[in-house]
Amino acid sequence: MNESLQELIETFELLGDWEERYRHLIELGRKLPAMPDTEHSEANKVRGCMSQVWLAGELSETNPPRLQLRGDSDAHIVKGLIALILLLTNNRTPREVLDTDIDDAFTRLGLESHLSMNRRNGFYAMVERIKQMAKDACPA
Repeated sequence: MNESLQELIETFELLGDWEERYRHLIELGRKLPAMPDTEHSEANKVRGCMSQVWLAGELSETNPPRLQLRGDSDAHIVKGLIALILLLTNNRTPREVLDTDIDDAFTRLGLESHLSMNRRNGFYAMVERIKQMAKDACPA
């Protein structure tokens, strides 16, 4: 299992109630590096989210190439969800991203039953966008 996910699960278990977990999620979002204004574009906008959400990225020139991802939102909890997804996918090879079971992470963190249907749909739209970026970057 991804070390970042294990740490997050342990943190969530220590926090106990969902009000504290939401605060932690919001704090994760606040720690995201700023996304350049030029990337707040229609091309980077994620469809299927009630909030404004942008995701961008490219492959690094390292060997093997890794996805370098950035994201932003105008909603605090959604920005925290972006941070959570990036903990699991950023700086990984496209194949590693495609092999990451983000749905399982979502369930293990207990988010499935504590987010509104609209936020869940938005979360999965973000995941699909990143998976598509990984597919597009995978060698044929």
